[in-house]
Amino acid sequence: MKNNFLIKILAVICGGYVFLRAILAFEKIASGTGVWWQTYSLKWGAGLFGFIVFCALLFFLMVALLWRIELFSEVFQRLVLFRKKIGAIRFALAAALFIFPVWFFQFTAWGIVFHDLSIRLIIWAGVALALSFLISNLNVIDWKYFFLCLLITSTSFVGAISFINVVDYPFSLGWSEGNRMWDYSIMFGRDLYDYPPDKNIEVLLDIGRQFVGGLPFIFSGVTIYMERFWIALTFILPYLLLGLAAFRFTRANLLEWILTTVWAFIFLKQGPIHPPLVLCAAATALVWRSPLWLGIPLIAVTSYFAEASRFTWVFAPGIWIGMLEVISANLQDNKLPKTAWIRAITLAISGFIGGQYGKTIISLLTAESQTPLSPSISVNQAVSMVTTPSQPLLWYRLLPTETYPLGILFGLLVATLPIIFLLIHLIVTRKWQLNLWQKLAILGPLAAFLTVGIIVSTKIGGGGDLHNLDMFLIGLMFTGVVAWEKAGRQWFAQIHLAPALIKTNLILFFVLPGLFALGGMRSFAFAEDAAWLVALTDAPNEKALDMIPSDAVVKNALDVIQEEVNLAIAQGGEVLFIDQRQLLTFGYITNVPFIPEYEKKILMNNALGSRQAYFQRFYEELAAKRFALIISEPLRVTVQDTVERFGEENNAWVKWVSIPVLCYYDIKTTLQEVNVQLLVPKPDPVDCSAELPVELP
Repeated sequence: MKNNFLIKILAVICGGYVFLRAILAFEKIASGTGVWWQTYSLKWGAGLFGFIVFCALLFFLMVALLWRIELFSEVFQRLVLFRKKIGAIRFALAAALFIFPVWFFQFTAWGIVFHDLSIRLIIWAGVALALSFLISNLNVIDWKYFFLCLLITSTSFVGAISFINVVDYPFSLGWSEGNRMWDYSIMFGRDLYDYPPDKNIEVLLDIGRQFVGGLPFIFSGVTIYMERFWIALTFILPYLLLGLAAFRFTRANLLEWILTTVWAFIFLKQGPIHPPLVLCAAATALVWRSPLWLGIPLIAVTSYFAEASRFTWVFAPGIWIGMLEVISANLQDNKLPKTAWIRAITLAISGFIGGQYGKTIISLLTAESQTPLSPSISVNQAVSMVTTPSQPLLWYRLLPTETYPLGILFGLLVATLPIIFLLIHLIVTRKWQLNLWQKLAILGPLAAFLTVGIIVSTKIGGGGDLHNLDMFLIGLMFTGVVAWEKAGRQWFAQIHLAPALIKTNLILFFVLPGLFALGGMRSFAFAEDAAWLVALTDAPNEKALDMIPSDAVVKNALDVIQEEVNLAIAQGGEVLFIDQRQLLTFGYITNVPFIPEYEKKILMNNALGSRQAYFQRFYEELAAKRFALIISEPLRVTVQDTVERFGEENNAWVKWVSIPVLCYYDIKTTLQEVNVQLLVPKPDPVDCSAELPVELP
């Protein structure tokens, strides 16, 4: 009873805070719209008053339901009768309600206006409650249906935001978004570029991600819209495949199988996690269900693919499969059976061999080489590559910063605390019984993955989200899968009997994965409405709205770039696309002999590592005026404080790229609307030795 009382008090405080924040956010929208009363127009002043009344009524209704729910018994009965009377219409209403938040926030201009998370939370809560009422056949609100509605609406938000960048806009939507599509094109589409086929093109991207992201380029005529759509799918389909592989399917549990799969999707999207590793995890889940004769080669190939994709993933599949085999085994007299040990050890070693020696084995088989077996990477090598002094570890990014407002530690806690709490609850209450070896099989791998993830997250260039904690998040998800099969399914069937603390944790369990997606949904396609959107959002100017420019602006920018490219080539010069290489990939800019060197991300990677030898050649070619035209993002020489978003990365770029380029080259044109700058060599020789971080010979 005491816990229930505290939960109710906490609910009242949190609810009151959300309603108050929502009112303040609405007032900010309404302010400055007119002079009917103070700074409000008649329409928005009346809307503000109505919203205040609405929030106050909802708050007092929430308090009454928490403390005196018995007073509403007759109202509940009438609502149930109403639901019966409308029959199948309720499902049509439920479908419309389900679609409404995504449509409103991501596909209308109002999603830009009502961007405050508190307002969105109120709408989400109302939609979830209404949905659970409409689809339930029992009480007004049934806990199982309520949790179901939280899950499916959270999934809709996470799924929808994956497609937020699916547009046919030719220019880059982020710092490296455009050039990343160029990366994807090289494996299957390098014939798109005017470059000798016998020469190598360096891409700063692992083979796994190149393969997954580049599959559309197998076909000719791929557009930028198609590629962006495919990239969005790669951040959905592998997650769903993992969930389908991890949770056990039977005809009797089809709905449960689907729902647990989408939970795995929204949980892991909190990273987010790169698709190749998610595919490796899906293959590992299949190995878990397979006989040894199939599992051994499959886990070896999976580990090889993981290592080829990123060296830090080399041990992940082997550790995951060993972990799964041990913790899922049925105990006999509180001991692991011999068969469980055999499977766990055999598969884990197979994974280790595939990851460490896969490259050598393949080379021996294909080239008949006599080269002895050698590991692809040792633990010491991995540690030295992560902690190299040239790319320092920024430990302060574990705490809230402009780079990641939540901070790595708190962000991870928000993402994982609900599932950790549930796992501990199932173990402590002995609903899920584990012996010592099984507990160690959970804690040991998770601790190792957590340590690696935290270290990599603090490396300069990282710390902007949780994606470097990928192995830990997948390991925790696998633990949840086993817990569900061993105890969670039966426990959840009686969830209406659970105490308020457990129900509150379950609400967070389903809500938190969708919360950030809910806050991020918006449209970028209302440039024509920018004037009134500025007034309602209090944005300093139209550019701050971050809208996609109009078709006329885009066409003019492309025309300017093509004209300058043609002029440079006509004069016998070379054209370097440091940025915006997707313009070549999708044919927006044509007739350009391609220069693969000095791509934006490669420049940044070398800048972060202070690689003087690399930049010495770059500066020599700038001084020699090799490039008649350079296409880049607008270059700035402002040094930022470390408290600013990616401040150290900005300063490395300024030091190694911006200052040297601007010393040798003049800005000819800056196309601010599309974030492109065109630079040409300075007409007279210049001495930049004092401004270069390396000494030229």
